Amino acid sequence: MSSFTTDEAQQKMLPEMLPLLQRRYRLLQTVQFMQPVGRRVLAETVKMTEREARKETDLLREQGLIVANKTGMICTEDGNSTLDILRSVVYEWSGLSQLEHQLQQYLGIQQIIIVPGHCEEDETAQNLLGKEAAQHFKKVVNNDAIVAVTGGGSVASLAQFLQPSEDIKDCTFIAARGGIGHEMQMQANTLTAKFANKIGANYRTLYLPEHLSEQAYEAMLKEPMISEMVDYYDRADIVIHGIGSAEEMAVRRNSTSEDLQILKEKGAVSEAFGYYFNDKGQIVHQIRTIGIQFEQVEKCNTILAVAAGEQKVNAILSYFKVAPKQTVLVTDEAAAKAIAQRLL
Repeated sequence: MSSFTTDEAQQKMLPEMLPLLQRRYRLLQTVQFMQPVGRRVLAETVKMTEREARKETDLLREQGLIVANKTGMICTEDGNSTLDILRSVVYEWSGLSQLEHQLQQYLGIQQIIIVPGHCEEDETAQNLLGKEAAQHFKKVVNNDAIVAVTGGGSVASLAQFLQPSEDIKDCTFIAARGGIGHEMQMQANTLTAKFANKIGANYRTLYLPEHLSEQAYEAMLKEPMISEMVDYYDRADIVIHGIGSAEEMAVRRNSTSEDLQILKEKGAVSEAFGYYFNDKGQIVHQIRTIGIQFEQVEKCNTILAVAAGEQKVNAILSYFKVAPKQTVLVTDEAAAKAIAQRLL
């Protein structure tokens, strides 16, 4: 007796259905993220010709999934519901659900969430990354949670999907580290305040240089404000963080050429929380910083790592040699498939 599932049988009977379903699902999803959006911008975003985009959006409009007005196309309530209902089907048929399970088992972590597409090339995929991470966060956070937030573009992608909530307005967001480089919009302090303001929650920032001399470090530890932050780190329930490549993060920290050479000689591949890891997941260098420490991260109930793109594959593989088991990784299809080619 055959062991085919209903979905597998449907794919065998109608193999042309999957690419068509994926195409229209992605188109509708892009409208939802970019609304109101014009046809030309939509076509450029999803890499279709304007003629192809017109044909597909006309069909979506006839089905009542989108409407068009002077400002552009927007997703209707039926369109939003259709996206939610079809998500599991699209993921199952595209093989992403199976890939999630395989990588989760191989890396030995709590969960992997894969979004379709390539974040380095597709704005929709970057938006999806933030949406999925924000949705998972809302599932696990409670009203008195302490949430530590690092900086970076992937972590920043959550901001637009966080909304005011009476259920969690008493949680506290804390900056997981001090300032780094000159990109203020992507720093932990900025994102901590932004996330808290979106939800209507409390927050604590850490306006200190990330890299301190030994003398300054010891002096700062005695300050009441710093003692309060260290106490928050000890009691953190959730950590939201990115994973950087070692060289990228060293450059962002304005490291000298000598420092860069030392990291290279030590085989540094990835960076998280001020720690540099080699390809075996061993710590080869640590920044002297007042921020959440790795042993404090390991005690958290939920760790939400957001990292995507093929350029991050080596860093992801390096860090997940040592990542706490309670980590949930949100990544994109491009990174996930590249990781699978290395591991499976």
